Amino acid sequence: MKSIVLSSVVIALVVFTGCSDKEPAVDDKPSVEKPAIEEKEKVAEKIEDVKTEIVSSEDSLVDSGSEALSSSEIADNITMSLSDIQNQFSTVYFAFDKFNISSDMQTNITGGAEIINKSSANFNIKLEGNCDEWGSDEYNFALGLKRANAVKKALVAEGIDSSLISMVSYGESNPTCTDKTSECYAKNRRVDFTLLP
Repeated sequence: MKSIVLSSVVIALVVFTGCSDKEPAVDDKPSVEKPAIEEKEKVAEKIEDVKTEIVSSEDSLVDSGSEALSSSEIADNITMSLSDIQNQFSTVYFAFDKFNISSDMQTNITGGAEIINKSSANFNIKLEGNCDEWGSDEYNFALGLKRANAVKKALVAEGIDSSLISMVSYGESNPTCTDKTSECYAKNRRVDFTLLP
């Protein structure tokens, strides 16, 4: 019985794999025709070598002296100036469960608008709305956005272009104070200014 099964398997393998009498076909044609190679050589002859020009140091616009700044130093100066400008902004605080701007916070917005107008740097402003921990997450995210929007409207009223201002709400997820006191909760109900290059 084993010999029948074994011989059946061998026959099946021979039938399915087959025996090839043919030799593999080889393409004898060259991969690139001769006229194409000659044409490329003619084009290469027509192309002139690259000419180099030496510029004297007087004609150079780049100062190679010690006063020249590297690109990383320039980036550091831009970043430093943005952070310096950002430190001049005052945070706008809000009453519990409110998003209207009080009269004493209006001076912070006016001061922020003056900083933006005086500054010659080109930057965008991100208003970050924040809340205390009272209320649901959804409610606080919506309230933080309403607070940021109120500050945006106040800045636009002060003459700032609205296309420069973006808003984000962090709800209660970005507290500056974590104590369980009313003074601490008041510090978390705020809109912060962040400058973006």
